[in-house]
Amino acid sequence: MNIACPHCFTTNRIPEGKSHKAGKCGKCKSALHTTHPVNLTEQNFQQYIANTDLPIVVDFWAEWCGPCKMMGPVFSRLAERSEKALFAKVDTEQCQRISAQFNIRSIPTLIVFKGGKEINRLSGALPEVQLEQWINQNI
Repeated sequence: MNIACPHCFTTNRIPEGKSHKAGKCGKCKSALHTTHPVNLTEQNFQQYIANTDLPIVVDFWAEWCGPCKMMGPVFSRLAERSEKALFAKVDTEQCQRISAQFNIRSIPTLIVFKGGKEINRLSGALPEVQLEQWINQNI
């Protein structure tokens, strides 16, 4: 399994049968599995999404968005508990090219990526239980 480091974005290979949770980056020695969402930018988005075999749930958000601010802590709590997926955030104001590439028309929008491809998306904020169910159905 390949996982891009959430710190230096180097691709790392996890041997079959080993857990990614204990893995450390071969380049920067940081943990490969984080318990908080990774902030992605236009410089590292494609590398992180394309070079990670685990599902990645990406929250497209903006600082001025009320529903985004309400859902942010919920998204972070789910990231802390998740063992089967990684979580990331994209600020749509700072990453307008990525937002346009994925046709983000309303925020918050969550997209689940697996193997570099979009699996499903959800627009709008949900309560924690419903959001967790949606994520579990899509990973």
